Amino acid sequence: QVQLVESGGGLVQAGGSLRLSCAASGRTFRRYAMGWFRQAPGKEREFVAAISWSGGNTYYADSVKDRFTISRDNAKKTVYLQMNSLKPEDTAVYYCAADTSGYGSSAPTEYDYWGQGTQVTVSS
Repeated sequence: QVQLVESGGGLVQAGGSLRLSCAASGRTFRRYAMGWFRQAPGKEREFVAAISWSGGNTYYADSVKDRFTISRDNAKKTVYLQMNSLKPEDTAVYYCAADTSGYGSSAPTEYDYWGQGTQVTVSS
C-alpha cells in the first residue's frame, strides 16, 4: 500500500511560481512512475506531467510544457512539480498519483494510488 500526501499549494499572482511536493510512504516508491493531474471546478481531471521510475523520462501536457517541471528524489520518496509563469487557467486542485508499472502515462486509469490533492489558485 502506498500513501501520497501533496503539499505546496496556495494563492499566487499570475506570472508567479509554486513548487508542489508529493511525499510517499512505502518501500517500493523507487519502482513507481509518478504523475501529476489537476481538476478545476466543473471540469474533468486532466493530465499535467509524469516521470518514469528512474526519472529518465518525463512527459508533459502541451498546456504546461516549458512552464512546469516534474522531478523526483527517490531517496526522499518525494516527487515535485515546479510551476513557473502561472496563469489563471492553471487554477485547480492538483493531485499526485503512482503508477506501479513504472513507465508513466497520461491516462488517469493507469495510476493505482492517489493523494488527496492540494489547491492552487492563480489570481489575475
